[in-house]
Amino acid sequence: MVEDIKKTLWATADKLRANMDAAEYKHLVLGLIFVKYISDTFAARQAELRQRLTNPDDEYFYGDAAAEDIDAELEDRDYYKEVNVFCVPEVARWEAIRAAAKQPTIGKHIDNALSLIETENPKLKGILDKRYARAQLPDGKLGELVDLISTIGFGTDAAVARDVLGQVYEYFLGMFASAEGKRGGQFYTPASIVKTLVAVLAPHHGKVYDPCCGSGGMFVQSEKFIEAHGGKLDDVSIYGQEANPTTWRLAAMNLAIRGIDFNLGREPADTFTRNQHADLRADYILANPPFNISDWWHGSLEGDPRWHYGDPPQGNANYAWLQHMLHHLKSTGRAGIVLANGSMSSSQNNEGVIRAAMVDTDVVEVMVALPGQLFFNTQIPACLWFLTKQKQRKGEVLFIDARKLGKMISRVQAELDDAAIARVAETVAAWRGEVEEGASITTYEDVPGFCRSVPLAEIAQHGHVLTPGRYVGAEEVEDDDEAFAEKMQKLTEKLGEQMAKGAELDALIRQKLGGLGYEF
Repeated sequence: MVEDIKKTLWATADKLRANMDAAEYKHLVLGLIFVKYISDTFAARQAELRQRLTNPDDEYFYGDAAAEDIDAELEDRDYYKEVNVFCVPEVARWEAIRAAAKQPTIGKHIDNALSLIETENPKLKGILDKRYARAQLPDGKLGELVDLISTIGFGTDAAVARDVLGQVYEYFLGMFASAEGKRGGQFYTPASIVKTLVAVLAPHHGKVYDPCCGSGGMFVQSEKFIEAHGGKLDDVSIYGQEANPTTWRLAAMNLAIRGIDFNLGREPADTFTRNQHADLRADYILANPPFNISDWWHGSLEGDPRWHYGDPPQGNANYAWLQHMLHHLKSTGRAGIVLANGSMSSSQNNEGVIRAAMVDTDVVEVMVALPGQLFFNTQIPACLWFLTKQKQRKGEVLFIDARKLGKMISRVQAELDDAAIARVAETVAAWRGEVEEGASITTYEDVPGFCRSVPLAEIAQHGHVLTPGRYVGAEEVEDDDEAFAEKMQKLTEKLGEQMAKGAELDALIRQKLGGLGYEF
């Protein structure tokens, strides 16, 4: 049901885009979906309150109050705050926006509604993107978009509404990333990569941090993981940072929708030069930093305390990200980072020296090679680094080669399915000695071609290169005991048959063409 809603909505919304750039259009659509949701949940809470205020058996019963007194009481913010519902002033409610949909001033009307909502809800200050009055959509298209979003029924059950909206929001983020191509991937990490990181890190409690959080996908998957494992959302606190102002807003909306309490810093800012959480020491860090950024360096970063393992090269931020994460990790914490494959073996400009120092001080726990074509926007093959300061298996690194586990979901894109993710996560858990009930892998064993636990001395012999393929070996090929000569005989006979058949077909084609007057 939700699948159909998502596909229909996307097809229609994409058609309304006309010639507008997907990057620009994304904010209009997602902003409206958000307003529709907060308006729906407010209306549902208001209807529930009206019933309770007039019910003599309810603790909220308001005696013999007149209708106008009930109406006034319903505007009391505290009723909404106590159940985590945003307050929406009357002129900003969806009915008012929908009523104005056909007017030429609809864009201005939406911007004003957003300003009022921000005033009523300080948590949303600066988060709602007021760009509707200047939207470059053809005449009437914005009104049509409002009508389309009016068809999304978030219903009266807040939990169901949150789930539907969350799914629609996430689906649209993915589709926009695909539509935007190369640029779209900067704010969106494909779900299967996020799920793999979360499954291996298993964030249950404490502080979860993402220093380049994009639209907040890591946090949403962490929430799903916690709920799936019987935990409570309140067990974790969320810290994020994002430099792009519009993406920062997307993340805040994405989290606000789900009722997740978050701290994304005072403002969108560069993580290296304007660190929003300088004193934070996190239990879990999950991140997909932009790969190989060359223009990250600033003079103020010279001698920064984060560069504990060596100065990162000014022309590539990969080792700055790794060290930033380690700096912000609690002594008992765990980090998982997606990086380009080059990070595992590069030795230019001090990168090899930093990697050797990290391996030798035993903070590298697991390395995973990923299949190609997982990203919307780049064909650069990627890997996962898992870091921790207190390893269960000291002096060893677990290497996993998951390159063959990808499944194509379209002509250009692959994903890791749930079975592949479970295989990786269960292998790591068994290696750590943290097997969960119901796991199909309960004791760790090296599997040729897939995984191997390697002592640090052997890694040093390989120049501290961390590419899994170098260590896991080749998978065992089943020997079918058929003698080579016999096999060759069979294959030659088969080839002979196929060549004879080919000659027959050639003669037949020649004959048919001759009959049509085309001799050759």
